[in-house]
Amino acid sequence: MPSRRRHTVDPLQLKAGDIVVHEQHGVGKYVEMVRRTINGGEREYLIIEYAPAKRGQPGDRLFVPTDALDQVTKYVGGESPTLNRLGGSDWAKTKGRARKAVKEIAAELIRLYSARMATRGHQFSSDTPWQRELEDAFAYVETPDQLAAIDEVKADMEKPLPMDRVICGDVGYGKTEVAVRAAFKAVQDGKQVAVLVPTTLLAHQHIQTFSERMAQFPVRVRELSRFTSPSDSDATLAGIVDGSVDIVIGTHRLLQQTVRFKDLGLVIIDEEQRFGVEHKEYLKSLRTAVDVLTMSATPIPRTLEMSLTGIREMTTILTPPEERHPILTFVGAYDQRQIAAAIRRELMRDGQVFYIHNRVESINRAASRLAEIVPEARIAVAHGQMGEAALEQIMLGFWEKQYDVLVATTIVESGLDIPNANTLIVDRADMFGLSQLHQLRGRVGRARERGYAYFTYPPERPLTETAYDRLATIAQHTEMGAGMAVAMKDLEIRGAGNLLGGEQSGHIAGVGFDLYVRLVGEAVADFRGEAAEVEYADVKVDLPVDANLPVEYLPGERLRLEAYRALASAATDDAVDAVRAELVDRYGPIPPPVENLLAVARFKVICRRYGVTEVSLQGQSVRFTPLDLPESAQIRLKRLYDRSLYKQAVSTVAVPRPRGVVKPDGSFALTSFGGEPLRDVALLNWGADVLQQVTQAA
Repeated sequence: MPSRRRHTVDPLQLKAGDIVVHEQHGVGKYVEMVRRTINGGEREYLIIEYAPAKRGQPGDRLFVPTDALDQVTKYVGGESPTLNRLGGSDWAKTKGRARKAVKEIAAELIRLYSARMATRGHQFSSDTPWQRELEDAFAYVETPDQLAAIDEVKADMEKPLPMDRVICGDVGYGKTEVAVRAAFKAVQDGKQVAVLVPTTLLAHQHIQTFSERMAQFPVRVRELSRFTSPSDSDATLAGIVDGSVDIVIGTHRLLQQTVRFKDLGLVIIDEEQRFGVEHKEYLKSLRTAVDVLTMSATPIPRTLEMSLTGIREMTTILTPPEERHPILTFVGAYDQRQIAAAIRRELMRDGQVFYIHNRVESINRAASRLAEIVPEARIAVAHGQMGEAALEQIMLGFWEKQYDVLVATTIVESGLDIPNANTLIVDRADMFGLSQLHQLRGRVGRARERGYAYFTYPPERPLTETAYDRLATIAQHTEMGAGMAVAMKDLEIRGAGNLLGGEQSGHIAGVGFDLYVRLVGEAVADFRGEAAEVEYADVKVDLPVDANLPVEYLPGERLRLEAYRALASAATDDAVDAVRAELVDRYGPIPPPVENLLAVARFKVICRRYGVTEVSLQGQSVRFTPLDLPESAQIRLKRLYDRSLYKQAVSTVAVPRPRGVVKPDGSFALTSFGGEPLRDVALLNWGADVLQQVTQAA
């Protein structure tokens, strides 16, 4: 039986004031987590505040028990969403509109991607001895994630369907090696490979990498970019047509209609987010016929949506290479003395500095200012409006350590690998997008040296709210492999957009990204004729049971939320056992309140089996709502009013025999137990026994 939720976008790392989405009640604001004793049992609850019914009044508050935490997700989908009213109809309407719009998207998605699924692509052969020879010659030890990504890509290539896989791995995590091995595998079957990159500098660098790795083999690798001379370009284009060029690495020039391949088998796209809509349309037409491998450090929202909804396969490389350190990141107002000190510190360890100034008209003035404050530094300027020869000269000079500081625009953003450059200074960082900032930071700290990144903004200008959010995110996510977290935050700040265009963004903003993705997934499954993922009824257990995670056992609120979330979504006994094993492994022997919490989770599994959605204590009675027996309501009422049958039903239960009555609404109330009231696990076991006996009797 599958778990309740297949795609969890974000673990519930909640802070007071965060916007959340409750599946039944809508968008509200998280206030805090509290402990309360209700009906004699202590539990933990999340407090969510909703919009007030009238202006000037406090908003209604919802107490969500932690065993129902799978109903709550953190809101991702845009800035400042409108809070719903508790008990109002606006949430149901918003959800309904989103569900209707999502059906239109699903139809279009299925049309696009069923074309790919219906096409027979080239089924690549198994690895050759040459393939193993190339892989054994890799100078580094592959990380476990890198090996997994390589295996998944090869498995996709060996299937008859065209591959469409996204490799999401942080800058410097070895995505290029995955591409090298996939390209070589394609060439082994006589197919051609196109490697598409956003900048000429990155094309130049990839040419060096691919050529070095394949130097021992008869593979022709060529470049097609601004740096390529007209005669070389003509020779490369002719080689692509007649099949003598095996791998071509190029920029947007590869996407021109004049480029004709003899037998294209694989397209590798590096940093997909840097290509425009018209380029993506052309790539979309390629996807139906050839294998496509996309690589990205910070996937764009649309790519995330497609991978999360199961339309495109996604592999994430999270393991950093050995001896890599997190980059020390500073975000603050521009301070000339601090910049001078940062450059001098890098020069003292014989390193180099990237200084990013993204305005061509004033870049030379910025370089002159640096020359004044650090006169001993050798400074060069590079930007995209320079001539090809001059730009190449500057970049090669920086590579060969002829310059200490490279003052450049964002042409250095993607994939450029200069291991000796380990300090990055970004002027006017408030003007950059979040994924751009993350990409720029990835230019440093690529070798064993510690990397430093300074993101500055003018002290005299107030930051916009969006710029503040971006800079705060880049400052918070400094750990290794933060690209995916940055991409998710980018999604939250910008709004998700939509898989096929901008018109759906309102629906994502209305219901939140997590719910939107699941709605799309359900609609896609519906169009494909697949069984939708099983949605389990939510069970509310309100009994005198001390069920919680004590602070002394699990101190961190975030860790407690994760554990509560895992238990709330456990839909089988095996899933509950897995959570128990993990708790023992991480935190030691389990105290009674946690055993009770696990028992509640198991009791909920039994309740779902019998269609019971609520078990609550009411005075001296326990009420099961509803008790869904197979007979019609009239026969069920008659049978359970018959006390002799009920006595027979509970005769094997070794607890005080209660009396029972079925209410007209189909709920079943057990009157007082008699003797000492049961508590905790004993009460849950008794309830499970009664459910089983009554159901069998009926």
